[in-house]
Order: sequence, then structure tokens, then C-alpha cells
Amino acid sequence: MQHIVVLSGAGISAESGIKTFRDADGLWEGHDVMEVASPLGWHKNKELVLNFYNKRRAQLLNVLPNEAHISLAKLEKYYNVTVITQNVDDLHERAGSTNILHLHGELLKVRSTVYPELIYEWKSDLKLGDLCKKNEQLRPHIVWFGEEVPLLEKAIEITTKADILIIVGTSMQVYPAANLIHYVKKGIPIYFVDPKPAIKSSAFLNLTVISKKATEGLVLLTKELILKSL
Repeated sequence: MQHIVVLSGAGISAESGIKTFRDADGLWEGHDVMEVASPLGWHKNKELVLNFYNKRRAQLLNVLPNEAHISLAKLEKYYNVTVITQNVDDLHERAGSTNILHLHGELLKVRSTVYPELIYEWKSDLKLGDLCKKNEQLRPHIVWFGEEVPLLEKAIEITTKADILIIVGTSMQVYPAANLIHYVKKGIPIYFVDPKPAIKSSAFLNLTVISKKATEGLVLLTKELILKSL
């Protein structure tokens, strides 16, 4: 069974009603991203950061996966599929995908500020005074700007084993995730689904650019790949 690796970003969840991480003005839901997504912002105003992610978490619980998420899940009947996502939502999981690597953390989890290996499932508000089992404050389980991406090496290893690569919902401008495309085997099919693609089809061998939004592009691509597998 061929191995499809999917690199997904904020654009795939935008159609479910989740705002993309950074709008054109550099703000995220009205906040400078460094205020709410950096260690400096956390140390400066923990309550602001907690409140920001509490609102994002509540919003996530009220949205649903869209056709793009569902299409990727359908591919598992015909391919070995691994989704490497920059998204912190759980919409891939809810759509039925079973093998997902969250590069930038998960909104529905929290972790200890001192013992990062202590990670807990979390669906309610997180407050100051909420502690891990070793009595240290909990924080969102999110990789902030300036922090290492602990699963990056694993993502690279997975990408090197891809037989087909699908890129969707990401401009491939955010590093280090954007580097992953350079780790695929030479000549494998690469599909880039984006309404305003930043990559030209001449940039990589066997690159197919699908200039459509995630839902439209993935529905078409999924049908094509399923037919190829039969």
C-alpha cells in the first residue's frame, strides 16, 4: 500500500470557521501574535494568554470538520496516510484520520510549565492555579514562537518515506515546516492545493498545482487518487 504524506495548514480549517493564525495585518483575533504565542508574552501576562486560548478552545468545540478533512480521511481505505499538520485543532481526528502528527501542539491539551512531558487532555477553560501532578502551573500545549518544534525530526523521517505528498492549506512560507517538502524522495508526485499558490509547478519535478480552496481541491484530488489505487 502506497504511503501518502499530507502537510496541512490553517487554510484547511478556515473553511470550518477557524480563523487563520495570522491575518494580513499581523494580528490573530485582534492580538499581536507575540503577545499570545511566545514565551515572552506568557511571562508578561499569563491571564491574557490563558484567556486567548480559552476562547480558541471554546470556538473549536463549536465547529465541525469540512469536506477537505473528510476527503483525506477517506483515503485511508486505499492508502497508508500520515497527516503532518501545523494546525492545533482536532478536525482531522474528528473527520476520521487516524495517523496525525501535530507539529505545533494541540489546543485540546495542556502541559506543565516545568515538566513538559506531563500532558493532559483539556476541554474546559484553563486558569491560573490549575496545576500538574507535580504542583506546577499548566499552560497550553502549543509550540510558541521561539520554542523548539519537538516533533520536527519525526516529521522529516515520515516525509522521507512518502510515495505521494499532498500540501493543503499552507503557503509553505512558515519555517521550519516549510522545509519538509525538501525531504521527499526525488520524483515522487507532489500535489499542492491552494487558491493562491505560492509555489509554481516548475519548482519541483512532478508537482501538480491545484488552484482551488481546500474543500474543492481535495474532493477532486481524492477521487483521482482513489481511482489510481483501484
